[in-house]
Amino acid sequence: MRGIYSNKTEIRHQVFTEIAKMAYEGGDFSRIEELPYKLVPGEMGTYYNNIFLERAIIGERLRATMGLPIRNFSEHSLLSEGIDKSAIDEKYYDPPLVNIIKFACHACPEKRTFVTNGCQGCLEHPCVEVCPKKAISMVDGHSVIDEEKCIHCGKCVNACPYNAIVKQERPCAKACGMNAIKSDQYGRADIDYNLCVSCGMCLVSCPFSAIVDKSQIFQTVLALKSDTPIYAAIAPSFINQFGEGADEVHMRAALKELGFEDMIEVAIGADLCALQEAEDFLNEVPEKIPFMGTSCCPAWSVMAKQQFPEYANCISMALTPMVLTARMIKKDHPDCKVVFIGPCAAKKLEASRRSVRSEVDFVLTFEEMAGIFSAKGIDPKSINVSSELTQKSSADGKGFAVSGGVAHAVTNVIKKLDPDREVKVVSAEGLADCKKMMMLAKAGKYDGYLLEGMACPGGCVGGAGVVSDIKKAAKVLESAKTKSALKTSNETEYKDYLDLITANEN
Repeated sequence: MRGIYSNKTEIRHQVFTEIAKMAYEGGDFSRIEELPYKLVPGEMGTYYNNIFLERAIIGERLRATMGLPIRNFSEHSLLSEGIDKSAIDEKYYDPPLVNIIKFACHACPEKRTFVTNGCQGCLEHPCVEVCPKKAISMVDGHSVIDEEKCIHCGKCVNACPYNAIVKQERPCAKACGMNAIKSDQYGRADIDYNLCVSCGMCLVSCPFSAIVDKSQIFQTVLALKSDTPIYAAIAPSFINQFGEGADEVHMRAALKELGFEDMIEVAIGADLCALQEAEDFLNEVPEKIPFMGTSCCPAWSVMAKQQFPEYANCISMALTPMVLTARMIKKDHPDCKVVFIGPCAAKKLEASRRSVRSEVDFVLTFEEMAGIFSAKGIDPKSINVSSELTQKSSADGKGFAVSGGVAHAVTNVIKKLDPDREVKVVSAEGLADCKKMMMLAKAGKYDGYLLEGMACPGGCVGGAGVVSDIKKAAKVLESAKTKSALKTSNETEYKDYLDLITANEN
């Protein structure tokens, strides 16, 4: 759960920090073999009462953080196997991005409904009466559920006056809006990569921390140590992720202390994205396409195009804020490399696309970036700042980070371009609800609408790579928006870049 610093959070942070330290220190990277013993010292386990299991899990997390694949434990291999190929700053993510450490999986039941000892054996027994499959009976004065008949509809759960009936679902599967998580032959979670869109909701939902995504922490640090100028493009949802008080000015100073040339807000790219999507909407809806979906969330757009291929052309072709910002940076600094720092696991795969690779060189989540800061002993919120940030993004551009914010920004631009145009909007957060929205659009319910899809709860502030409480982060972001000198995206000072950086797009 985001916002709670748990054992799971601590383990991830330690792994990220140690990989960053190893990259900074250089030398023989095969010493990764020693790190499980450093992170899990002693002779007794802490979490599983099995120190060998704990070290094995840490080992696979270290490999994933290096960008290496999870090992096949039916075959012998060293923890450092393949590390030489990964220890380069040009390495991209190799699929699959999201992986399950099988021996860390608790093999949770997929679904089950059961009666607890809170059952009072009441006279009314509403659980029996409401069950559509007659799966509940009274035995020795208590309710008993026949698992073979039960369809897990939950009616008995809602009917019980003592809350004595519990419906359980595997947390990772419940969080997956694509129904991509099944069970293998041993009952452990298994990902169907034909359905997975790498939103990362499963990895933040697994209470055993058995699911992990690959990282470019190591490669980013190597790039920072090189002579190549490195620029940071930071997503607007960074607010409250690095401690209260770590605003744009503090983040820029902290990143420059790490060795970045400068930091550019992706909210500036969001402003340009809003301009592009507003123009496309006015030109295409409803004359060419019945509705238009936003483009900025890669997990949503991939889902929409895969599940509803006949409406793929209805998802905006506008460049995402990440790509627009990266192109801006490379227009001014063609020999640099760009690191996108954001909340999203799916952005890692977006940056791996051949059409995007030359724009975005590395993608890190806020959680991963915190590991790099920790490795160098830098606290962004406490760093001394000497100058104000001269870049200007609008309040609406910053608002891309929350559910409803993208549609709000695009609508405000449309109103400026065509005051008489009525724009109907529908928004969905979470891939399950996004699929429902597309089904209604397919049925003709949203003709003429602008559809905003966000894969994560609350929008980008609820992404897989955030550490802050989602509601608190949204509240702090709303406060930050009020301080923006520019209110709507059409006020951006970077309009001239749009034609230059989209010239090669169809």
